[in-house]
Parts: sequence; structure tokens; C-alpha cells
Amino acid sequence: MDVQQLKGHLDMLLQVSLEDGARYVGQIIADIQTATDGYFDLREGTLYPALHRLEKTGRIHGEFQLLPRQGSPVKVYTLTPAGHQELKVQRERYERFNMAVRDIIGGNA
Repeated sequence: MDVQQLKGHLDMLLQVSLEDGARYVGQIIADIQTATDGYFDLREGTLYPALHRLEKTGRIHGEFQLLPRQGSPVKVYTLTPAGHQELKVQRERYERFNMAVRDIIGGNA
């Protein structure tokens, strides 16, 4: 995994992970690892600053909840309407960027 490439896309990856419903950090990590066949091996320490930033800008909302397994409450994150809208914009931007890079380096879609 190239950490520099991840930095530019982490917010989008987190928002995509929350697109279909609420998740806590462990679920987000597992979802992204599964979706990428383990390519992204994210750590909690990488996610918390990004989640805090997304929460501060109103794109996600976090609240502490007790999970069915009991124990201590965990912070569960959901994508807000503003987050859904921003994700749409990010996807469009990413697709344009991806196409431009492919045009330069060659290769098929």
C-alpha cells in the first residue's frame, strides 16, 4: 500500500464505507480490507484523524452506542446528507482524474 496515494483518497474511502449504513472503526477497516482484497491495511490511528475531520466538516456524524456484544460504548459513524452529496462530487472528480492518468500512462479501463 502506498501511503502517499492513500492520503489523497482516504476521505472518499471512508465515506464510501459509510454509504450503506452506520459503522464503527473496526467495521470500516474490515470493509475496506475486504473490498480491496487486503490491499489497504488501515490502522485505527490512521482513521481517527480523518474521521474527526469529516465529522467536523459535517460530512459524517458520530455517536457512542452500545453494541449487542455489550462492553464499552463505541463510536458509530453515519454519512450525513452533506456527506452523500460530497461523495458524489468526489467520485466524479476521481473518475476525471483516473481517466486523465490512464490517458497519459496508457492502459485499458
